[in-house]
Amino acid sequence: MRYAISISLLVFQVALLIISAQRIQCSQVHPMEERDHEDDGDDQGTELIERTCKRTPHYELCTSTLEASPESSSADLRGLAHIMVDQVLSKATETLEFIRSLLKEEPDPDLEKALAYCAELYIPVVKYSLPQAIDALTGGHFGFANYGISDAAKQANACDKNFSKSTDSPLADKNTLLNDLSEVAAAIIGILLKG
Repeated sequence: MRYAISISLLVFQVALLIISAQRIQCSQVHPMEERDHEDDGDDQGTELIERTCKRTPHYELCTSTLEASPESSSADLRGLAHIMVDQVLSKATETLEFIRSLLKEEPDPDLEKALAYCAELYIPVVKYSLPQAIDALTGGHFGFANYGISDAAKQANACDKNFSKSTDSPLADKNTLLNDLSEVAAAIIGILLKG
């Protein structure tokens, strides 16, 4: 009886070894096949970027921004939204730093007043609106995330309108870029909202 149990146990262990060996063999992919799988991932990432960006108001800006990010090739739609919102925050922060550097140059009083107003608009966007939008996006609260992104675009436009006709805005390009990035991010989050 004991001998029969030992043989049964031995047969069971051999069967387990055979199954394990087959699993290992199946999981070892030929290097060329592995490269094909990686290419498929990149193709799928590129395809998702293309499909998504076609649904935004600034296709070229959307694709160039997302393709510049290494994470985008493996990101899902929410990941693409995160990348774009992070870019909005990055550009808003850059613009605020640029405004501060211009203010240190002691510009003429009219320009100084306009720049100070823009700084007042950008500070809450950088410190509150966009970080909260990122948190909301992470938590799946897409409506609130969209609100924070829209606020960034609104403040960039308000900053630009603040310059008088006699004073050219030194922030025009930066405000336009921030507005356009915000519109792209809002459009991607809008796709998430629709499910």
